[in-house]
Amino acid sequence: MINKIKLIAFTAVFGLLSTHAEEKGVFDYARQIAGGKEVKKIVFISDAGTHGGRGNHEFMAGALIIARALNAHYPNVHAVTHSTKGWPKDLSHADAIIVGLNHGGRAAKDEQIAEAVKRGAGYMAIHYGVEVNKGDQGNNYLQWMGGYFETLWSVNPWWTPDFKEFPVHPVTRGIKPFSLRDEWYYHMRFVDGMEGVTPILSELPPTNTIGGDGPRSGNPTIRKAVADGEKQHLAWAYVRPDGGRGFGFTGMHAHNNMGNDSFRTILINAAAWVSKLEIPEGGIPSPAMDANALDAVITDAKTAIQEGK
Repeated sequence: MINKIKLIAFTAVFGLLSTHAEEKGVFDYARQIAGGKEVKKIVFISDAGTHGGRGNHEFMAGALIIARALNAHYPNVHAVTHSTKGWPKDLSHADAIIVGLNHGGRAAKDEQIAEAVKRGAGYMAIHYGVEVNKGDQGNNYLQWMGGYFETLWSVNPWWTPDFKEFPVHPVTRGIKPFSLRDEWYYHMRFVDGMEGVTPILSELPPTNTIGGDGPRSGNPTIRKAVADGEKQHLAWAYVRPDGGRGFGFTGMHAHNNMGNDSFRTILINAAAWVSKLEIPEGGIPSPAMDANALDAVITDAKTAIQEGK
């Protein structure tokens, strides 16, 4: 009976938030563009393809969860989501751009994104979206969000960090200690001296997360860093010299982790923070999500992708 009551309560809350989000239209691109200057315009770009079976690299589904929470909480926010099938051609209105991609190279080379960031728009990349090629792409990411995954330098193992302590930062508001298995990347390439970078999620990986030498498996520099007890940064906030903001989050391969309140709240808070929104002391609220709710969002996402969103 208790579980039934909880399910009814969840359905009511989630339905309310989803309705409010849909009123603003997470796919109503024209209405977002037409919004006044008082409206914060957040644009999500998510890969139309996954990486493995259902529940892996569900970036569009993750974007829907975050965008709906932002739209529901902030009267002055209109967040929309695009898949790579409907990659936006105009970002002159965007206050923040958030990508979840199977490699961030396309975003790193996108002139519209570069122009948006140049005029102060926030930039955030999630999971495989934090990886770009060394050179021009990497240099752009260093400028936009202070760090990136660099092959032959960074690694992408599956492991279970135990996050117990967090810095005092708007993104960590409402976060409690948590531990989740995911493909958490580490040993990012950061700006010199970590200038402007605030590590948000950090942990010392076990040595068995480092494989033999390879593009994404291991190298002598990583082995020494871990052996020396250097905590690795798995999510970070960045304030650019011009005051613009960036954020990198290496997890979210496993969609089911969005069911963890702290994991989900960090992502929602981060999206708000790069958009220069005020984050409440308890973090931005969002409905709890069980397995059925998480799967339903995947269905929503796949339907939108099929429609060319």
